[in-house]
Amino acid sequence: MSLGLLCPGQGDQTPAMLGLLRGCDAARPALAAFTKVTGCDPFTLSAEDMEVNVVAQPLVCAFQLAVWAAVARALPHVGALAGYSVGELAAYGCAGALAPEDVIALARRRAELMDAAFAGGGVMVALRGLGHAAVSALCVRHGAEIAIVNGFDRFVVGGDNASVAAVETEALARGAKTTRLSIHIPSHTSLMRPAVVPFMVALEQVEWRRPCAPVIAGTNGAPIFTPARAREVLSEQLATTVEWSACLDGLRERGCAVLLELGPSAGLARMARDRFPDLPARSVAEFQSLEGAVSWVAKALPE
Repeated sequence: MSLGLLCPGQGDQTPAMLGLLRGCDAARPALAAFTKVTGCDPFTLSAEDMEVNVVAQPLVCAFQLAVWAAVARALPHVGALAGYSVGELAAYGCAGALAPEDVIALARRRAELMDAAFAGGGVMVALRGLGHAAVSALCVRHGAEIAIVNGFDRFVVGGDNASVAAVETEALARGAKTTRLSIHIPSHTSLMRPAVVPFMVALEQVEWRRPCAPVIAGTNGAPIFTPARAREVLSEQLATTVEWSACLDGLRERGCAVLLELGPSAGLARMARDRFPDLPARSVAEFQSLEGAVSWVAKALPE
């Protein structure tokens, strides 16, 4: 029985999230690395600043690395990690495969490449209430794609604005619930294909170490143990559907008996609880302090 870590992607970052890290000495190196890479002080960023991809992606990675640095020594052995979208890159940093500054620089480069891959802009919408076959058919009909599979009736659809709007309109007419995401690129769709090879090049230019625990591949839920395979998966997932439900299955198969999300929200923990009601899963964002999160893990993890 071990602890599993959940590393979220962009979309829920806010200035308020940094309050959890104020005055935390262990968190300072990761936050300083963010400033070095981006030229921005994370504590002075506005909500609007945090929605810009080249700020958002490195910021969410820096935040998670800072949280992990603050709590790692007080937590038990980690059996596996899983990251949602850019959170998969952060997971390799938390697993010790990449230095924090390299993670943050790669996240910035990732965002730049994705912005440049599809100049027409894009949109992503979360859709709940229809099965995979129905959503797939809608996407084919309107020229959109399934970007993320979160559950049997939970998906994120991506594409150009007109295509996704058409999917959303028809899905709503069929009784589904939809939510527009604050992400302005069609991540994890074929429109991101031009970014794949350049990002692989960027991944090959930094120093890698073997992760201290496997990271679950976002594209299929399989555990990744080597830097070479990690680079392949991280570049592939830019233009490939993220199978998040398979990632949760993979964590359970690796013996993770408790899941801790590194914030800044609790969306991944909620999805884990929905999929496995008997599996304790919470986010650091649900506690008033990092010490509270550590205490909960200690009580929840079977001896």
